[in-house]
Amino acid sequence: MQYLKTLAVDLFQLLFPNLCVACGQSLVKSERHLCLNCLYDLPYTDFHLFPDNQVARQFWARFPCDYATAMFYFRKGGKVQQILHGLKYRGKAELGIVLGEMLATRMLKGPYPVFDLILAIPLHRRKERLRGYNQSQCIAEGLGAVLGIPVLKGVLVKSKATSSQTRKGRFDRFENLKQAFAVVNSSLLENKCVLLVDDVITTGATIEACAQVLMAAGVKSIAVAAIAYAA
Repeated sequence: MQYLKTLAVDLFQLLFPNLCVACGQSLVKSERHLCLNCLYDLPYTDFHLFPDNQVARQFWARFPCDYATAMFYFRKGGKVQQILHGLKYRGKAELGIVLGEMLATRMLKGPYPVFDLILAIPLHRRKERLRGYNQSQCIAEGLGAVLGIPVLKGVLVKSKATSSQTRKGRFDRFENLKQAFAVVNSSLLENKCVLLVDDVITTGATIEACAQVLMAAGVKSIAVAAIAYAA
């Protein structure tokens, strides 16, 4: 019976192969979403080892940011773009969890402050309903599972739908996001150290808009973690 089950799985994999989201090559049984070649070849930043890094500097003058990191450099047309495209547009919610676990594992190897809870950058409910999930929430769940920190959902919300941020500069992005986010039940956040999670950081306008709302709700400090940083 076990032989037949294995044979059926192998046949299914032959007809409908699991492919690496970065390079499109077939995955072996031990690989999840990314092949080993890509895992070794991806443009890691190592920001988790250096508190004074490019992401952290981007936020220092904008809000009290205790810690900031991103796992990969984002390059247009590169493998990281393929990974994020698969996460956001090809229904690969589990990929977000895997990426969150990878990010957390790297964070554990460097200095980082104590976090009380993790929050994901929210999607507007209409967009989340269409996509079926929030990719940043999936990343946050992976982070929380490895770091052992609770992940709260529905506390930070996107209450206003906004136009696409693509092709907008930093100022226009921030203007586009004004009053787009809100906190529900601020008592859960008062005097807490919050890790704010996003998929990719470009101008940082989305992070900044959320941080301002969180600071107004009484959080003690804010840290930032993302999968990619568009330098």
